[in-house]
Amino acid sequence: MCGIVGYVGNKNAVDIIMNGLKRLEYRGYDSAGIALVDKDLFVHKKNGKISVLEESLANDVNRDIAHYHTGIGHTRWATHGVPSDLNAHPHTDCHNEIAVVHNGIIENFAVIKKMLTEKGHIIRSDTDTEVIAHLVEYYYRQSGDLLDSVMKAVSKLEGTYGLCIVSKREPGRIIAARNGSPLILGAGDGEMIVASDASAIIEHTSKVIYLEDGEILDLARDSFRTYDLNLKKIDKKIEDIDWDIKSIEKMGFDHFMLKEIFEQPETIRNAFRGRAVADPGTIRLDGLRLSEAELNGIQRVIFIACGTSWHAGLIGEYLIEEYARIPVEVEYASEFRYRKPILKQGDLVIVISQSGETADTLAALREAKSKGIKVLGVTNVVGSTIARESDGGIYIHAGPEIGVASTKAFTSQVTVLIMLALMLARRKDLTADEMRVCIEQLHEIPDMVKEVLKTSDYIRQIAEIHKDNKNFLYLGRGVNFPVALEGALKLKEISYIHAEGYPAAEMKHGPIALIDEKMPVVFIAPRDIIYDKIVSNMEEVKARGGRIIAIASQGDTNIRRYSDHIIYVPEVKKIFSPLLTVIPLQLLAYHIAVLRGCDVDQPRNLAKSVTVE
Repeated sequence: MCGIVGYVGNKNAVDIIMNGLKRLEYRGYDSAGIALVDKDLFVHKKNGKISVLEESLANDVNRDIAHYHTGIGHTRWATHGVPSDLNAHPHTDCHNEIAVVHNGIIENFAVIKKMLTEKGHIIRSDTDTEVIAHLVEYYYRQSGDLLDSVMKAVSKLEGTYGLCIVSKREPGRIIAARNGSPLILGAGDGEMIVASDASAIIEHTSKVIYLEDGEILDLARDSFRTYDLNLKKIDKKIEDIDWDIKSIEKMGFDHFMLKEIFEQPETIRNAFRGRAVADPGTIRLDGLRLSEAELNGIQRVIFIACGTSWHAGLIGEYLIEEYARIPVEVEYASEFRYRKPILKQGDLVIVISQSGETADTLAALREAKSKGIKVLGVTNVVGSTIARESDGGIYIHAGPEIGVASTKAFTSQVTVLIMLALMLARRKDLTADEMRVCIEQLHEIPDMVKEVLKTSDYIRQIAEIHKDNKNFLYLGRGVNFPVALEGALKLKEISYIHAEGYPAAEMKHGPIALIDEKMPVVFIAPRDIIYDKIVSNMEEVKARGGRIIAIASQGDTNIRRYSDHIIYVPEVKKIFSPLLTVIPLQLLAYHIAVLRGCDVDQPRNLAKSVTVE
């Protein structure tokens, strides 16, 4: 949620900041603004898209903005206060000398606001952020130093923040601070770029440092210094980002989401490359950092996640329980730490987050660690907070995912959970020959995904027929029940059509009352041990006039008797089925949303990375 870009160097700050903000559009936002500092402080902000801000800046003929070499910019996702010009960031102090951009939520802002107003400060907006600018101003009047003032101000804040602050009294300087909301510094040649996401930096430099909670950055064009909240200097390691600008371009696709759907053959391969070795039939997940004794001593696995990652965890539950015979629970991160969870020795907590910054998931991680439980992270972002704070984990290697609706990250998460299930199963009853056969088929999955992607045009024809329906029902059984949930979520996220996912047998316990000729029902029906059961469910829907879209195994002609539309996928072992059955559901959601004229990559009200509770 929200995006921050700050620049200090020798180039046109406006161009770099605005381009950086565009790179962060996928995070979700409702307004945008920029603050530029030289001998004066110029702040310009607008409700709406970045294009609205750009147009307004271009029309400000009285202002030459090309000479500014220091500035901060922001895209806001509203929490306190409605989206408006006034509530957009940056926010300034009483004398328009200090400007602040902020990601996060200040929980004690009302107390701070009361104190400041009693001292004569005039708070103009409805946001929690503006009090930070006035609090820095309050301390600046005493010390005359921006770094000292920011340190004293953040010591009074309760909640989460990623901050960038500038003052017209100290041009060529940016102070940044972090607590619970990510900030990354890109160190260039004679320039520094600080941002909430590496995608705003990679165009300029691959050299980065990751700011930790409780750290403050002092930036000039040729230098940076990092301090703790007592202004004790901290030495930071410069790291390299291992992806390039092409990873965040559309590369000829109409939308990032479509590009990312079609990248899945490669991203699935990247997830298992070097880890799943057919000969001699082994899974190597060295990042787990678990000893043989710890692996053999696992008594229960607890997956903790949100949204799409939660669905991946559900698939992990089915697979680990069936193949490794270890009990598994799947928890919503947002509920986990508020219900006094029962954790004990022998538990292994695995948190799943594409960004590695999801606020609820990070809080759950810390809750589990505080109880002495080993915590692993499954994430896509090297250097993310979850990656750094976990005891070990697995990177999914999906590359940057720009579309808000997750696609390739989901299949990469499922891929690494399949490998985890197989690795644990090998320590139980799975034979070496069975392991070898599974790994051989895993290596075939990317080519099978390519085959499914060839059905995109046909799926678009199905989308044409059903794009105006107001409701959809998605049904699956076993390991494909979470796929049904994921398909329904994709449709809701990007097309704004109401959709629900259910275990197919649960249809009779309520949802069947909704079925009529206006209700499309998507069945995930591969040929497996429960195929006959799901066909019976299809007959029940057909008898009530429902219109059936079936995801079926290639060669299944029997299913034509019950289906209005059939999308075939290759027949595979059950453990790999979700990697294929989810692809048509992603494409169906995408094509319906495009046909309805929706903003596929930036759906309303949603953010890619949810960094506040």
